[in-house]
Amino acid sequence: MPRPVVDLSCFPRVALGHWPTPLEACHRLTEEIGGPRILVKRDDINGLGVGGNKLRKLEFLLGAAVAGGADTIITFGGLQSNHGRQTAAACARLGLRCELVLTKQVTHIAGSSAPAAPRSDEAYERSGNVALDLLYGARVHVCERDEEAITTHRQIVAEAAKEDRRVVTLPVGGSNPLGVLGYLTAAAELKEQNEGVDRIVLPIGSAGTAAGLAIGAALLDWPVRIDAASVSESAADASAAVHKLVGEAATMLGVPTPALTRVHVTERALGFGYGLPSPAVWEAIRLFGRTEGITLDPVYTGKAAAALIDAARSGDIAATETVVFLHTGGLPGLFGYAPELIKEAEG
Repeated sequence: MPRPVVDLSCFPRVALGHWPTPLEACHRLTEEIGGPRILVKRDDINGLGVGGNKLRKLEFLLGAAVAGGADTIITFGGLQSNHGRQTAAACARLGLRCELVLTKQVTHIAGSSAPAAPRSDEAYERSGNVALDLLYGARVHVCERDEEAITTHRQIVAEAAKEDRRVVTLPVGGSNPLGVLGYLTAAAELKEQNEGVDRIVLPIGSAGTAAGLAIGAALLDWPVRIDAASVSESAADASAAVHKLVGEAATMLGVPTPALTRVHVTERALGFGYGLPSPAVWEAIRLFGRTEGITLDPVYTGKAAAALIDAARSGDIAATETVVFLHTGGLPGLFGYAPELIKEAEG
């Protein structure tokens, strides 16, 4: 495994994933899009808990928690949270109690015609990540809205205190300065696999993955462009989150904060908001599936793939470029959309 450009030995780390993950050339997808050469970085098949990008973050987050004597982990997310599922699996591996505070309501873009109400069908509420959370032994607390999630968190912490348990609460998506280190190391791994990459395309939600790649590329002096497709908020807000996390991580590491001039956030596949896939997202899911046998999800990777396809077909990504699509996982969440999935797969 390549060594990052900064010394991370002072940060406790637990082994959760299989590294390096494969970097696969997608010849049929490249031909179908008719533009740049497409490679896929397979962080969806990195091992524990059906895989996904959160494992890289959790190696550092749970490393610190274990080193500090924690026995209980609490974290948050949407009902079909990939972060929640991977946290539950990692806690099972490490023998930690896992409390997941999951919120039903999906977000939507202000002024849109999309419903703000939670999804309420059986597939979304009982299958996919939710089923795996339970399989991995997590205690799942389902909340209607964010306000209820805050109250529930306080109750869990109070309960743990009465039982003399030591609690660590992880942020949504595992995205804090410590979690950023997971994708700082991934930048070194990817650069060693193919230094000639022109651009990395990935989804951005809580921003930790994009921030890690950004600071990693900067510290490596690697002039790769990073295109992050927002899945939940405006490009301005998502970009601000990246800059904030990079600044905090740089301070933690004792290095200068990079300028991030090669980091670009787009709304081109955002649609109505988080958890609300558009027709272009389903088209992208079908295209990856039918050309390469690669499974995307409708919340994160489907949106990033839709942004990639649109940019390639419009010429915003030149045909001469080599592009890495960072597959951040999310397979179980696809089954939370089973009615739409069946309809769209037949289309």
